[in-house]
Amino acid sequence: MENNNIDEGKSIAIVSYITIIGAIAAIFMNQDKKNSFAAFHIRQALGIFISFFLIGYFIGYFDSWMISSAFYVFYFILWIYGFLGALQGQMKLIPLLGEQFQKIFKNIE
Repeated sequence: MENNNIDEGKSIAIVSYITIIGAIAAIFMNQDKKNSFAAFHIRQALGIFISFFLIGYFIGYFDSWMISSAFYVFYFILWIYGFLGALQGQMKLIPLLGEQFQKIFKNIE
């Protein structure tokens, strides 16, 4: 039984963008409701956080503040894009990586 109501899934979608703990909590919050809007944003937020940690680990080896700050700005812009999409009730894919996040985390419903 799938519920596609954006208003019901909006709060779960917003929670998913509040740190990685919020994304994990949102997965459990969406277990009973199975809201497709919330699941979309959970996949996007989880992808942002996991890729941030994975890529950030390697960026840390560069001893350059320019590379590090560009990395942080890039991920902050992705996070803002996704968070604003959740606030506005839109299901817009995050640029560059959003489609991949939807494929990788397709089991999250």
